[in-house]
Amino acid sequence: MTGEVKDILITDKSGGALHSIASAKLEVGKGIVGDRYHAGVGAFSNKHPGSPALEVSLIEQEEIVQFNLTTGLDYTAAELRRNIVTEHIRLNDLVGREFYIGTVKMKGIKLCEPCGYLAKILSDEVMTHLLHRGGLRAQVLSDGDIHLLDRVGEK
Repeated sequence: MTGEVKDILITDKSGGALHSIASAKLEVGKGIVGDRYHAGVGAFSNKHPGSPALEVSLIEQEEIVQFNLTTGLDYTAAELRRNIVTEHIRLNDLVGREFYIGTVKMKGIKLCEPCGYLAKILSDEVMTHLLHRGGLRAQVLSDGDIHLLDRVGEK
């Protein structure tokens, strides 16, 4: 099971608009350099300090497309507030498993379920239509750089 990175998205402040970058540095125990959770200022940083589940979030491009088709909405990956957009890999299958993004070793911690914060800034539709399809929360197990089109999957 392998996929690829379609987008890398970060913002340096809580609630800030996410923007795309072509590559990113990942650090063990911190996440993506330049992102709000790496800096400890994300919306949930104070509620779960040091949690590996806050290091990196991923979402499948296929689920974004399906969400928009089902709801008639037109949200982008950046609006759905996940860090890494993947394609051709089922992220739910990576919960509790180690995998790689390029050469960076990761571990799937838990599903990245939609939350009240996301529903408040977008729409209540996310609570229903992204349930169990909102992506994956992952921990960084090795430092390194990732890039657009990097392979995502188990070795």
